[in-house]
Amino acid sequence: MSTTESASLYDNLETRPTAQLLADMNQLDQTVPLAVQKALPQVEALVEATVARMREGGRLFYIGAGTSGRLGILDASECPPTFGVPQGLVVGLIAGGDSAIRKAVENAEDDAEQAWRDLQAHNINEKDVLVGIAASGRTPYVIGGLEQARRQGLTTGCIVCNAGSKVAAAAEFPVEVVTGPEFVTGSTRLKAGTAQKLVLNMLTTATMIRLGRVKGNKMVDMQLTNAKLVDRGERMLMDELGIEQDKAAELLQLHGSVRAALAAHHGH
Repeated sequence: MSTTESASLYDNLETRPTAQLLADMNQLDQTVPLAVQKALPQVEALVEATVARMREGGRLFYIGAGTSGRLGILDASECPPTFGVPQGLVVGLIAGGDSAIRKAVENAEDDAEQAWRDLQAHNINEKDVLVGIAASGRTPYVIGGLEQARRQGLTTGCIVCNAGSKVAAAAEFPVEVVTGPEFVTGSTRLKAGTAQKLVLNMLTTATMIRLGRVKGNKMVDMQLTNAKLVDRGERMLMDELGIEQDKAAELLQLHGSVRAALAAHHGH
């Protein structure tokens, strides 16, 4: 039974005042972290497998359609600025190509062969990890990509929001977060999307910490792409080294990253 498609627990939504709509949505949203909590052992297994492959030079790929595809692209695009990793180490692909990020592409998710073609454009190989993202757990684009990747010896995982799905069956390391009926029946950009975002946050954050991309609790490899981030970098150095801001600014400008500045100051 596809619980993501089952009828909402709420009805006659158009008759409710705004305050009631928001209170009901908020109450329903509070169930999501508890559903994620139940899946933590599965998330752990996927993180450990991803860390192992990335230590050997592998990359992390996401495939998905619609909201799921967009969430993978969002997570992938935030890894370089947050953790200072190169573009292309974490890659998000969406059914229908980049134009589908902004505008739905009709029937794109129904082609079971297209994901592997999309992945081959990135020279995907057995060192890499492929994670399929699909709220329903039955997206042909995702199933086909995972099945082909597994045949080719890749590590495969998934993030789905129904139990016992075809996507989970196709993945070696499935993460199943059963979120139940949506506030608006079948609208999986809501609770299911929130659950997927939480798991993606965990996957890349825990992986990057394990790969040494965080020091203490700080983003020492973040890209200094705007004034806010430069200021944050300066404050990290001030905190770590007990220096004034002008000295921290000088060190950061000279070395280009918090990690490099710390290493230079400590004489490594």
